[in-house]
Amino acid sequence: MPDDLMAALQRRQAGTLQASGALAASTEAARSSACRFAFVRQFTESAQLIARQADEQSASGMPLPPLAGLSISVKDLFDVAGHPTTAASASLESSSAAQRDSAVVARLRAAGACLIGHTNMTEFAFSGLGINAHHGTPPNPVTHALDGVARIPGGSSSGAAVSVATGAAWAALGTDTGGSIRIPAAFQGLVGFKNTAALTPREGCIPLSTSLDTACAITRSVRDAVLMHELLAARRVTIDPRPLRVRRLAVVTEPLLLDGMDATVARAFDRSLRRLRQQGAQIDEIALPSLAGLSLLQAQGGLVAAEAWAWHRNRMQDLTSLYDPRVATRIQRGATISAADYIAMQQARAAWICAMQAELAGYDALLCPTVPIVAPELATLEASLDAYMATNALVLRNPAVVNMLDGCAISLPCHMNGELPVGLMLWNAAGHDDRLLSIALQAEAALAAGVQ
Repeated sequence: MPDDLMAALQRRQAGTLQASGALAASTEAARSSACRFAFVRQFTESAQLIARQADEQSASGMPLPPLAGLSISVKDLFDVAGHPTTAASASLESSSAAQRDSAVVARLRAAGACLIGHTNMTEFAFSGLGINAHHGTPPNPVTHALDGVARIPGGSSSGAAVSVATGAAWAALGTDTGGSIRIPAAFQGLVGFKNTAALTPREGCIPLSTSLDTACAITRSVRDAVLMHELLAARRVTIDPRPLRVRRLAVVTEPLLLDGMDATVARAFDRSLRRLRQQGAQIDEIALPSLAGLSLLQAQGGLVAAEAWAWHRNRMQDLTSLYDPRVATRIQRGATISAADYIAMQQARAAWICAMQAELAGYDALLCPTVPIVAPELATLEASLDAYMATNALVLRNPAVVNMLDGCAISLPCHMNGELPVGLMLWNAAGHDDRLLSIALQAEAALAAGVQ
């Protein structure tokens, strides 16, 4: 995998890397077979202009902006001025070009990002698998290099992760509603940070669930995750350099988070806990009784179905045939949820969050596998609706807890060389973002030996 963004920025500052040359390499990667179906549209001309301007600034001695003209991809949910936003759906193909950038895209542009294109995704972000019936499904480039099997990229930010894994982008802007950043990061050996939702604006972004959506990024390292979060949230992250031995970490013994692990994930998870303990981390095993109430909050499709239906119901009167049936069916579940049901869901969620926060008090982070399985084979999920639905529920199971909690989480690669990628998720309640990123930096270093 190429250098991370911070290393590239250091080379930019030293004058050993030009934005135009970096863009040419990114463009070549984006057009390679490894990046097939990763982009819905590319912003080639505007990207070249931004790169040239960044190089001219550098040559004239002007200070470079934070992203220094380096390539960043944008999930096809965010408005980019001059281009349509289509959520990778055939039902939006005739959309007009956006008149202005979405809030987070504007922040990236102001930071000197070279925006290279809209990335492919699960249609309307409504699945954790990354399969797209309209634009093709990007194959997982990391697993394919290991075993030659076509495996899913993870979703919904599928093309976002592929763009980073292949070197087409240094980082990728995406969204996370139930794991859509962390799942593809885990399946492709990348870092996915889901911040507390309120920290990043969502204006100019097509919603899936207004209660659960988070604008965030996929990166190659935790230090890149810190940088991208600072830019997207327009805030400084305060890193606490205290070592792991002073942290209180916990593994939840509740089966909800640990059941169903395949052999590769179980081996990587056990090895990760052992490695962290060797570095002095105190890791307790705890019960989290409130987790048992999560299923009630997700009944009838939960907040996601209700809020998705509110956005789609008028459109689907005429355009349902243009939706992937696997997506349309899940959206239409929201039609049976009444206003009273929705209010009750919101009240139940608030009470559940309070109970969870009380049980998490005193711990700096919780640990679990991001996803309990390695990336499954694509053909199996395309061929069987039952397999699609069951696998989707399984991969969303762990990360969705954090979205319902309105919390923050980060997925770190924890597999060994030669193994299929596995993610270790560190998570906590809302507002613990800086602490979580500080711990992630320490954990990343502890896990680094042998990680692919």
